[in-house]
Amino acid sequence: MLRTLTIPAPGPTPSADPGTTPTTAPAVPTTAPAVPTTAPAVPTTAPAVPATAPAVPATAPAVPTTAPAVPTTAPAVPATAPADPTTAPAVPTTTPAVPTATAGRSRRPLRAAAALGAGGLLLTGCGSGQAAAPGSQGDLRARLPKAVKAAGVLKIGSYLNYPPVDFKEPGGAPAGLDPELARAMASYLGLKVEFVDMPFARLIPAVQAKEIDLAMSAVIDTKQRQLGAADDGHQADPGVDFVDYFGSGTSMVVKAGNPLNLSSLESLCGRTVAVQRGTVQDELATRQTAACLRIAKPLQIHRFEGDEQALVEVASGVAAADLNDYPVAQYNTTQPGRPGTFQLAGTTFLQAGPYGITVAKDNTELRDVIAKALDQVIHSGEYDKILAKWNLHRGAVSSAVVNGGL
Repeated sequence: MLRTLTIPAPGPTPSADPGTTPTTAPAVPTTAPAVPTTAPAVPTTAPAVPATAPAVPATAPAVPTTAPAVPTTAPAVPATAPADPTTAPAVPTTTPAVPTATAGRSRRPLRAAAALGAGGLLLTGCGSGQAAAPGSQGDLRARLPKAVKAAGVLKIGSYLNYPPVDFKEPGGAPAGLDPELARAMASYLGLKVEFVDMPFARLIPAVQAKEIDLAMSAVIDTKQRQLGAADDGHQADPGVDFVDYFGSGTSMVVKAGNPLNLSSLESLCGRTVAVQRGTVQDELATRQTAACLRIAKPLQIHRFEGDEQALVEVASGVAAADLNDYPVAQYNTTQPGRPGTFQLAGTTFLQAGPYGITVAKDNTELRDVIAKALDQVIHSGEYDKILAKWNLHRGAVSSAVVNGGL
């Protein structure tokens, strides 16, 4: 606990330094220098110092407010005015030394200054002048990229047609898991959020081109996306980094009752599957086509910009199933008007993978700050509240992970 130091109010301001002449010193008479207002003028002969002579007391009294400062030039000492041999100090022929009373007055501010210095050190330890602790709110704000800090805004790309993860409310405001988590992290960093609605397949290229600061739209973290690798293994793009924030996986949505008895990727061979373009499910179905060809049961893939079109195909019987992220797949089977239309074809994921906040490879500064901010949101309890609101507690994580996808 810090102790507050009370500094007594100093007396009249002393000379800045004994022996240094202040610029405001009054003019000195040509005769002996004036003494305090109660002292008699110095006679031409040296009288004995009276009993009431202003000898220096045991403790230095404050100098009266009318006491003159040290004169600008040394007063000439009368030839017949010897110093009092008993108690009075001799008057020097050069600039007189500051009398003992003045010295006592200058020591007092020095003690106060020392006390103030100590107090200043204590205050500095608690005040804003101290460097922010690593990982603290102040430290994370300071570590934000200059452009983001100057703008005061995080520009986030998202495909806002993927409830309950990303969608628009009737008034047009972004809502769902991702927008709410993004706002919580940005608030911790002292930033606002600007959502840019764009097709899912455009998100990673937009991050790489610096059109947006990051993407947050149920993007599943995979090693292939981290490396920017194409299906055949060659380098297709610079890749991206991820800050993983939610555990997800691919689920299969089928007609209610599962009339085709679908349960796995292999059971889709010889049929048609509907997916959203550019998603992990698109990649998963594409890889499955080779396996289906080996058993002479080709798999047809219908790709759409949005999941709603895929669901229409399942409802009409054109597609046998819709491959989707677990949160969205579950949402599509439980929303009003959906029960009795769709169901999940099993309780296990066809392929597990975390959602990752997508950041450019060369923007490690922002990536690391976002990871720490996400940890703060998780540990504060706000993260659990957001997941509970959207019935997504099954995918909760205990901490942020960078590039944890496989």
